[in-house]
Amino acid sequence: MPDLQSLLDNNRAWADAQVSADPEFFKRLASQQSPEYLWIGCSDSRVPANQITGLAPGEVFVHRNVANVVAETDFNVLAVMQYAVDVLKVKHIIVCGHYGCGGVRAALENYRHGMIDNWLAGIRLIARLNREELDAMPHEQAVDRLCELNVLIQAKHVARTTILEDAWERGQEIKIHSWIYRLDTGLISRLADPISAKIDV
Repeated sequence: MPDLQSLLDNNRAWADAQVSADPEFFKRLASQQSPEYLWIGCSDSRVPANQITGLAPGEVFVHRNVANVVAETDFNVLAVMQYAVDVLKVKHIIVCGHYGCGGVRAALENYRHGMIDNWLAGIRLIARLNREELDAMPHEQAVDRLCELNVLIQAKHVARTTILEDAWERGQEIKIHSWIYRLDTGLISRLADPISAKIDV
């Protein structure tokens, strides 16, 4: 079993550095959580929401899963969204994918990987619905295009939940953003204008 002491040592060094820079940092952080942003992103360890957006702890509420999927049957993501919208009153929901996503690649290549195949079924459907466009591209370009299409569809899934529809009905101002991150440059791009009202199914 690997020794995890180095992680604990890193934690202590990080906490000490925070207190050295700002003695009240942890007292403020512990007293309340009031982020304006909900981040729905991929579990990929190379895409940490706080770091790539330059936000401090407490400034972004985060949900991550393989390939940033928002499934209407996933009570985990729905619970996070409901808490973020109804309790934290976030103003922005960011669905952020990344180019070269392994989950999206697996869905496009359609090989058997085990239980994850069930999770990726919705992305395989997106690929089938866009087969003509994707087949006309070199493979790596098709993977990246499917990463983009997946983000756009997942953002629509967010908009179509009763959580968002009810919030907009109450007059709550919330925008849903479709973003994608490029691993080899560290840059985020917008894929579409934000969704800020109920959309047609």
